[in-house]
Amino acid sequence: MGGVAWLFPGQGSQSVGMSRELAERYPSAMHAFEEASYALGVDVKTLAWEGPQGDLDQTANTQPALLAASIAALRAAQEAGALSEPVVLLGHSLGEFTALVAAGALRLSDAVRVVRRRGELMQHADNGGGMLAVLGLDADTIAGSIAETGFVIANDNAPGQVVVSGPRTDVEQVTARLKTAGAKRVIALRTSGAFHSPSMRAVAPDLGAALGSARWDALRYPIIANVDAEKHEQAADFPKLLEKQVWSPVQWVASMRRAQGEGATAFVEFGPGNVLTGLAKRILPDVQTANVSDVKTLEEALPVLR
Repeated sequence: MGGVAWLFPGQGSQSVGMSRELAERYPSAMHAFEEASYALGVDVKTLAWEGPQGDLDQTANTQPALLAASIAALRAAQEAGALSEPVVLLGHSLGEFTALVAAGALRLSDAVRVVRRRGELMQHADNGGGMLAVLGLDADTIAGSIAETGFVIANDNAPGQVVVSGPRTDVEQVTARLKTAGAKRVIALRTSGAFHSPSMRAVAPDLGAALGSARWDALRYPIIANVDAEKHEQAADFPKLLEKQVWSPVQWVASMRRAQGEGATAFVEFGPGNVLTGLAKRILPDVQTANVSDVKTLEEALPVLR
């Protein structure tokens, strides 16, 4: 019998009202929002539950609110019933910080402070950048098509779903090149910069300082890192990995395949939406998936998690 991998979503999954139903039923989930609010001196609960969406979508707000909502979902599941130990944890971009909280390496209070700082740095690092989702082309073809432009691959999310990142001045040229190469669709994403691209490299030293100010404890569960798709069992690996992650591609396809290689046959996503379980089905069609975003999905996920 295979094991379960826990997944934690990244920016873009946020929605007004996220994890509210779970927090109103499970005290441990409510406490996650209260902890985050106390750590930041910001009412994270109101931001996550009432928005408005425009405020929630600001990177510096999104990151701590989404992290708190995802930990709330995990805690609700843990409160609802004894969960089997996960084989491995994975988080997409911001979600890697959530995975570190779930694995015991970072306290929630430290994590929300770090990602608040990360969000501020990313928000101000590059106002001239943007990101495009490319549907219907493989990563190698995309890499060839955008060579010699300012764009790079930012997220290798699933076969036929890749995100590229670069200066807004190159968007029209890059879009035309990708469509000529056979892309079914090229969609501009709502982001405040060219995330996971070299233009974010300037963020790394300040992010490193924020990571260095946090308390790090031992990992209870291994985590597969975005930047190298390798399994890491030492918390000490992550400050440098996370510094690099902000300007490097998210190797999500390779990470998911590595998780399967580690024995994961089921993948459960904690937090709003089901983006990562959707990607899982495209990368690994035979695996079982579930997500925990409200009471109904929690009840459906418990048999997979036990």
